[in-house]
Amino acid sequence: MKRKKKNHNRRGLFVLLCVAVFLASFTGSAIFKVTYTSPAMAAYSVNWSDDIGTVYTDLSYGDEESNKFDLYVPVDDTKESYGLVVYLHAGGFTTGDKSDDESMLKWLCSKGYVAAGINYTLRDDDHPDASVYSQSMEIKSSISAVVEAAAKLGYNLDAMAIGGGSAGGTLAMLYAYRDAGESPIPVTMLFEAVGPSSFYAEDWTSYGLDQNAESAAYLFGVMLGTEIDVDVLGTEEYEEIIKPISGYMWVTEDSIPTVCAYGAYDKVCPFESVKWLVNALEENGVPHEYIEFPHSGHALQNDNSLYLKYMQTIEEYLATYLPIE
Repeated sequence: MKRKKKNHNRRGLFVLLCVAVFLASFTGSAIFKVTYTSPAMAAYSVNWSDDIGTVYTDLSYGDEESNKFDLYVPVDDTKESYGLVVYLHAGGFTTGDKSDDESMLKWLCSKGYVAAGINYTLRDDDHPDASVYSQSMEIKSSISAVVEAAAKLGYNLDAMAIGGGSAGGTLAMLYAYRDAGESPIPVTMLFEAVGPSSFYAEDWTSYGLDQNAESAAYLFGVMLGTEIDVDVLGTEEYEEIIKPISGYMWVTEDSIPTVCAYGAYDKVCPFESVKWLVNALEENGVPHEYIEFPHSGHALQNDNSLYLKYMQTIEEYLATYLPIE
């Protein structure tokens, strides 16, 4: 009896260690923003001034302290309507802030869009119950407030795109594929990089989850916000349980055009998991551009020409699916 209890305790410690490793590596590697300074990338940054636009910070969309968004509006306020581009920050679901994407949001605004960076309740010591699911529901609730705030400032929004990096990429996918039908304005395109879209233990080998079902059930349960019984892993029941946070599962033939980028050496968002999203887009005939970075990990750091291609493709898709009138 004592030996059995001791082995159980060891398994419990191993599970917690796997979760700790996940959170540490995901948080430490989840910085994704426009940082390259090559001449070619200069086109995707802007020397901000009042001649370009105005930033309204920390506008509220809910009751929680973190339910805030920043709104970037172009200086030209004479148009009948504007396109909205939302960009969601990285940080492994446990850290990060809308201000981290200031450069991206200013660039979007300089092109004539209303741009919004949105915070969500992070999973931390003060919010131990926060999850990918609860964060996605906060983002879902925020869009109406963004549209209303823009209208009060004289910017009527008639369509939107949504994007994000890493954790923000996952949340952007969930809004684009799962919640777009309930959006207050039409969602016309998605762009995201290195966001997990699927949660199968066999793909998450970099965390050893393929070798430890208890760790997989615990970690994915933390992300879902609901305890998962280890015995359901690999079953059809698990498919339904994990669907609320699995972006690829919501892809249909009616899903919006997508630009996505992933690194072949990514251990944070395991590269083995990327196939689920890409296959779903291809099988459903969704217009998309998948850009694979063959020499990069989670930060997409070693393929500068492909990073440039990613940004150029975003710009092309915006021009096609959310044109500036």
